[in-house]
Amino acid sequence: MTAPQRNTTWILLLLGSLCVVTPFAIDMYLPAFSTIATEYKTTTSAISLSLSTYFVGFAIGQMIYGPLLDRYGRKRPLYVGLIVYVICSIGCAMATDLRTLVIFRFLEALGGCVAQVGAIAMVRDFFPVKESAKVFSLLFLMIGVSPLLAPTIGSTIVAGFGWRWIFVLLATIAFTILVLIFFHLPEGHPPDHSVLLHPPHMLRSFWLIFRSPQFLTYALAGAFSFAGLFGFVAGSPILFMDGFHMTTRAFGMTFAVLVMGFIGGNQMNVLLLRKFTSQQVFLAALLLQVATGILFFFGMRSHLLGLAGMMVLFFVFLTCIGLTYPNAAAIGLAPFSSDAGRASALLGFLQTGTGALIATSIGLLGVHAVISALPATALLALVILLIGRPFIGVIVTGEQNETALLH
Repeated sequence: MTAPQRNTTWILLLLGSLCVVTPFAIDMYLPAFSTIATEYKTTTSAISLSLSTYFVGFAIGQMIYGPLLDRYGRKRPLYVGLIVYVICSIGCAMATDLRTLVIFRFLEALGGCVAQVGAIAMVRDFFPVKESAKVFSLLFLMIGVSPLLAPTIGSTIVAGFGWRWIFVLLATIAFTILVLIFFHLPEGHPPDHSVLLHPPHMLRSFWLIFRSPQFLTYALAGAFSFAGLFGFVAGSPILFMDGFHMTTRAFGMTFAVLVMGFIGGNQMNVLLLRKFTSQQVFLAALLLQVATGILFFFGMRSHLLGLAGMMVLFFVFLTCIGLTYPNAAAIGLAPFSSDAGRASALLGFLQTGTGALIATSIGLLGVHAVISALPATALLALVILLIGRPFIGVIVTGEQNETALLH
């Protein structure tokens, strides 16, 4: 392996480590829902509000960090955000009631969101546009692997030490990543002090990105497609642990198996991109996602869908998301270079904000929201794509067509 190849591999690993901060924060404590509910004398659905609160904080925080990543470079905002995440993770471990846990989860998300938005922005810093979809697939592979490990680790910690130690481990992981980033990740984007942080200027720069037909179409369509993953994450403890009375350990194993669909979709995407464009893969995967969501809806409503059938449909549904997510991100961000931090933040805000609404509805409404959310989000994604595509014209895919927005 040549020196440039080694450097590229190391950068990918560091960006991947940043991408797993939030998945670990979400997935590791899912098996502890029933245990936390028992300790706080509440329901599993109520505990899921701490998850939807994390999604809300994650969505809001990205809009804050986007301009900061462009103005101050990538690394300094990363340091601040990860330090906040570590402190608030310890706060979660010490929470004595549900309200305190929810507050610290919100603050934890505000800090931790910088990891993923920074990593996505740095894909544009270190790699050419034509490689973006493949790089995103590799990063999302690391995101996808984390749900294989996190619930199993979480259930083991709950059984051996108690649920509070999950958050101690999350703080330890984030601190380790922070040290690695400090010493080994190069600065991908020099500080740009022409980026103004006054709210009117920030809103104007976000608006200029948002009104780009290519960004708007694929960011929104990708957001609603990806919201199905949020629905699965928020609803799976209710469906499997409450509905099918799975144990904590059995749920962790089931969750890990199903997430293999997301991982498989990511890796299938790398192969498909050798023969097809990102737009073709995105459309085909979205059509299959819609069909799967509709089958799930009618199967659950008619009570004809048992545990095995539900798992098969979940697996296919997550495979589709593994295909749509990296392609939507790559196409949406392709026109932007110097504004990659803000474009990445807005993309993440739309995706996470949509997911937060879905997760919140599940936390409030329970299992019925899960059944309806999966087909509804996929259908909305398809409608947005079909409406938006005629307004795009020629898809921007190369660096020669990059757009630099006014600051």
